[in-house]
Amino acid sequence: MRSQTLTLTAATGAALLATALLPANASGLARDAGPAREGSVSAADLLAKVTSCSQISNGKYKTDDETSATIPVCGKNGAVFWKADMDIDCDGQRTSKCSEDTDPWYQDDTAFHQSDGKPLRADSLPYVVVPSSSSIWNYGSAGIKGGGVVAVIYQNKVEYAVVGDTGPTKIIGEASYATAKALGIDPDPENGGTDSGVTYILFKNSQASPIESHSAAVTLGDQLAQTFLRNN
Repeated sequence: MRSQTLTLTAATGAALLATALLPANASGLARDAGPAREGSVSAADLLAKVTSCSQISNGKYKTDDETSATIPVCGKNGAVFWKADMDIDCDGQRTSKCSEDTDPWYQDDTAFHQSDGKPLRADSLPYVVVPSSSSIWNYGSAGIKGGGVVAVIYQNKVEYAVVGDTGPTKIIGEASYATAKALGIDPDPENGGTDSGVTYILFKNSQASPIESHSAAVTLGDQLAQTFLRNN
């Protein structure tokens, strides 16, 4: 009997160990659709620093062609930010997810390029689109450049991205397919995105290197976010 008990105990222990090693969904436990945040800084802590806006843009932006201009660019110590929607940018390298077949507005180039000279890849690299420089706002004069690190916040999730492309001079609120997907936003370039609720915090004079390395953006972004909290 004792040998049988030991066998059952060993089997039970092995089963428990196997369960512990399984992914949460495989063991029948609920699992969040995505990480609550990248790095060590929470969405709540970042959002607490951007509750009010000190407007640095000369005017405001639209979120889409048909909307009115209501979105200012705001200034903080070491960063600029805006709160807007998210349209999906699928420009850059042609893939099965991003091409003329999936995106009516597809372009095969991005304003900033990988270290090998190729355009960025929207379906795998989290990047943000900034409005092209105009009388409303000049991103370069504000210390924002290609490869600059951005904390993108949506529904208590933080995703670090890079400044990867430029868009229309009067519209704001756009990010790559990969950014949307990571935040749980529908990444479909034609019908996806979200109409509101996205906060973009762009860290001044920062640059992930190489621009195509998401891990580099996360590492630097976490450091910059901690500094942002201390200085604001």
